[in-house]
Amino acid sequence: MQTDIKIAVLIDADNVPSGQVKEMMEEIAKYGNPTIKRIYGDWTKPQLVKWKNVLLENAINPMQQYGYTSGKNATDSAMIIDAMDILYSERVNGFCIVSSDSDFTKLATRLREAGMMVIGMGEKKTPDPFIVACDKFIYLEILQKQSEEPTDQSNKITTSPQVDKINPKLIRLIASTISDLADDDGWAFLGDVGNLLQKKQPNFDARNYGFQKLTPLIKSISAFEIEQRENQKGRFKLIYVRNKP
Repeated sequence: MQTDIKIAVLIDADNVPSGQVKEMMEEIAKYGNPTIKRIYGDWTKPQLVKWKNVLLENAINPMQQYGYTSGKNATDSAMIIDAMDILYSERVNGFCIVSSDSDFTKLATRLREAGMMVIGMGEKKTPDPFIVACDKFIYLEILQKQSEEPTDQSNKITTSPQVDKINPKLIRLIASTISDLADDDGWAFLGDVGNLLQKKQPNFDARNYGFQKLTPLIKSISAFEIEQRENQKGRFKLIYVRNKP
């Protein structure tokens, strides 16, 4: 956990399931310290009652927003206004916007223009414009708790929902990224490959394909080969990858 990075977490209660909040907060903690946690909705609506215990357990502050006009989403406007207030307060280094709504595309773009790290979270149905406006986008479907945790974290997650399939488009993306970073012998450091993949495609995540990490995902594709090298500065070996001839 990067405790030096302070994150404002803004959740759209109308567009995310209440049952995955614990998993959401655990995921966000990997990127920084969620110092501001707010969730927006009309709490007079019966369908939002299920959020009550979840909010107490995770210390999330509910923000009341009445639907003043039929057909207009006042919740989105409230989130956007609060996000800009938080931005100008200079209290955080990044934002996590939890919603499956494309209405937050412009907000994510504006926050990144201001130098903020922006993480998006939403269901697989989230429109592409919002996804690509974020630095990283995480599908909520892959955050479901496992009934049995794998003993070897590098193994494939056989019980995890697989929201995407390995296809030629993915293979071409990885292959071109390796080529972009490869040395004269065609090898590229896997850590650099992962970082560039994230920049090219914010919703890229090995977990989308049923794998906990990038290494086992790469190993499962016959188009690539992996080599482990000794690390003079640490006990962990360095992993390199290249496209097979």
